[in-house]
Amino acid sequence: MERLGSGHLAGIAAGRLPDAQYEVNFADLHPRLDKHEALVAADRCYFCYDAPCMTACPTAIDIPLFIRQISTGNPLGSAKTIFDQNILGGMCARVCPAETLCEQACVRNTAEDRPVEIGKLQRYATDIAMEADRQFYSRANPTGKTVAVVGAGPAGLAAAHRLAMHGHEVTILEAREKSGGLNEYGIATYKAVDDFAQREVDYVTAIGGITIQHGQALGRELTLADLTARFDAVFLGMGLQGVNGLGIEGEDLTGVEDAVDFIAALRQAKDKSVLPIGRRVVVLGGGMTAIDAAIQAKLLGAEEVTICYRRGKENMNASGYEQDLAAANGVIIRHWLAPKKIIGKDGAVAGIEVEYTAMTDGRLAGTGETGILAADQIFKAIGQSFSASGLGALQFEKGKIVVDGEGRTSMNGVWAGGDCVDVGEDLTVSAVAQGRDAAESINRVLAAQTQPAFAVA
Repeated sequence: MERLGSGHLAGIAAGRLPDAQYEVNFADLHPRLDKHEALVAADRCYFCYDAPCMTACPTAIDIPLFIRQISTGNPLGSAKTIFDQNILGGMCARVCPAETLCEQACVRNTAEDRPVEIGKLQRYATDIAMEADRQFYSRANPTGKTVAVVGAGPAGLAAAHRLAMHGHEVTILEAREKSGGLNEYGIATYKAVDDFAQREVDYVTAIGGITIQHGQALGRELTLADLTARFDAVFLGMGLQGVNGLGIEGEDLTGVEDAVDFIAALRQAKDKSVLPIGRRVVVLGGGMTAIDAAIQAKLLGAEEVTICYRRGKENMNASGYEQDLAAANGVIIRHWLAPKKIIGKDGAVAGIEVEYTAMTDGRLAGTGETGILAADQIFKAIGQSFSASGLGALQFEKGKIVVDGEGRTSMNGVWAGGDCVDVGEDLTVSAVAQGRDAAESINRVLAAQTQPAFAVA
């Protein structure tokens, strides 16, 4: 049975598809390679001495080495090579835009050939290690130092694992009821099935020395001043909490929703058939959140799903692969359209007026030409914002925390990484790298504090 999305119920309704179809539609998008497939895929690697794929990886995984280990029948050794640099390598193998990172840099990626399937090979090795509960790291002797990590997302988990490995006691403070951050709440369901996000949290924290406290948010239960007084160091990795508004008429109508909330509800729903979806859905935005929301709306049974993006195809933050995936699932992507007004009827969405846009003197501007798209549900995916509540006197730029090359903030004893800082791309793998590197910086500072002074003869 193939994936599909069609229904005949008017308005926003649940149960548009036969019950059995939901399981098919939300099944694993890229099932794991079997042993033979992995060996064949690994055999295509040239094991380049200068490894452009490794340079393209934000966590600098030794890709030629881990692929060679797979090719020699050593998937556990391969997994260790991956986890040495990226302890969340399992999830990154599922959600990383490998087509624009390591696989794009692969020397086999030419007009006549295709790149080595690095992402699938990474999943093959890490899945085997995690299913065997093979732990490669043990804690160093306790240092007596304590570190608070705010946020149990990719950056926070990566930082916590590396700090625990160095012997520090780590307390993760997470605002939501479950750990995982973006991996738990913010990605398409079909990219990580079978509660993988939670299983990865369990795998990461199995090293010991890490305590997670849920329902703890800065600006609500906590302040930065409180944390710096209680802990020897603080790492901030809480990601983005707010959603940007459209600022147009009709935004408060029933049927206008935040795409991130829609995706989170899908991720947490055990029974997808109870989730309501519109018959005609419009998604506003051009990033991964827009693509994920649009595809999943179609998989829930929406008859017509249209993404409206104010710029051109080449400007979309979503990769070409993801755009093609949306098209393959029946999503219509329309460029050079900006929302102008949401049209309502009886307090609910009935359509959206859009204005055609164009580049004029290097700036995006409306052309004055408008049109109307019929819709009964609209998802906003135009970016998220960072909340500075409870952060005191930290330095900010472009609405995010300013950090140096090691993740240190303007406040002594406080580091930050992930989506809350204005460094690198907003990717899971980038957040992992920043959390890992900040943890090493924290460890150097704490280690220096515990070392005895040199005696002068």
